Amino acid sequence: MPSGQTHDRITLWALPFVAGFTFVQTQSGNLTLLVAGGFMFGGLMFGPDLDIYSRQYQRWGLLRWIWIPYQKSLRHRSFLSHGPIIGTTLRVLYLGIIAVTLAILSVVVAEKLGHRAWSWQILSENVGRSLISYSTESLALFLGLELGAMSHSLSDWASSAYKRFHSSGIRGLLPRAKMKKRKAKARSRQSGSKTSKSRTK
Repeated sequence: MPSGQTHDRITLWALPFVAGFTFVQTQSGNLTLLVAGGFMFGGLMFGPDLDIYSRQYQRWGLLRWIWIPYQKSLRHRSFLSHGPIIGTTLRVLYLGIIAVTLAILSVVVAEKLGHRAWSWQILSENVGRSLISYSTESLALFLGLELGAMSHSLSDWASSAYKRFHSSGIRGLLPRAKMKKRKAKARSRQSGSKTSKSRTK
């Protein structure tokens, strides 16, 4: 697999192309900024390797503790962390749950201190209104996060595929299940030929 430094370089090199393509398609500076910002954040801090002690994990600094339950719940390079769309969606939901939990604690503290302006109703209304009003912007940001994560996963896949091809040729690129079936068939043929030879003797 590529090193963390290589992943960072891929993200930074691809950033101008992602930004340029987005601007050509949308003709919007705001949406381009959101996609490009999401791509950079997804590639450098919010990518699939948050499931291990990686460079992405270390960049969260004092807040990296929030990813420890995430790491303990997932196997490295599983579909839930490295899979397209589902990996980014799961991380967004996970981080959202953390943010909502902290917001609830903040509201509780504010209520205890007598600040009645902060209430559950006001908080839920503000969040709901923001999601509805900025649905296009939210989608653009999610797309950027997904592109950043996929640049990481695709480079992992390409590196692994190259190593398998270098060591096993075309056979190394075949899915492991097919390779196992072929090995099982080859073994059964060998065992069948041995039994037939023993019978003829």
